[in-house]
Amino acid sequence: MNIYKMLSVLLDYPRDEWASAWGELRAAAEACPGTSAEERQVLLDFLDWASSRNLIELQQAYVRCFDLNPEHALYITHHLFEEQDRERGPALVQITEFFRSQGFEIDGGELPDYLPLLLEFASTLDDLEARAFLQQTGEVVGEVATRLETAESPWAGLLRLVERRSRLTALATAQ
Repeated sequence: MNIYKMLSVLLDYPRDEWASAWGELRAAAEACPGTSAEERQVLLDFLDWASSRNLIELQQAYVRCFDLNPEHALYITHHLFEEQDRERGPALVQITEFFRSQGFEIDGGELPDYLPLLLEFASTLDDLEARAFLQQTGEVVGEVATRLETAESPWAGLLRLVERRSRLTALATAQ
């Protein structure tokens, strides 16, 4: 499992499968290809925190963090456009059309700008392509990560990983 898939799973709503898969997720984090020791440690720290809670507690924490606080929303266009901005709809359509043009189907009824979904798509790309794709999200993800850090959310470190990987592309292509 690459880091983008791992982040997609860990930033999505906690599912029943998690309760029986902590060991597998931990092993995948430890062996995550193309990651630094620091990145793997962020994943492992989050997994330690998450696995120390039962599924209901974890789901409640997720809802409080992301669903009940719009400033922490994982929908990228929510942070780019005002709530009633007419430009958000066309942006969502554009993302959906891009996914379709790439042969990537959106399952589960999520909006196409949902960060775990964007990370799921990034997991289908090679690392440099994934970083370039995520570069468009870097600033928003960084802002949300800052808010999560202020709230002392355990998910903050995961968003910092996304931000860091999206910003590293700019540095790599500038050289």
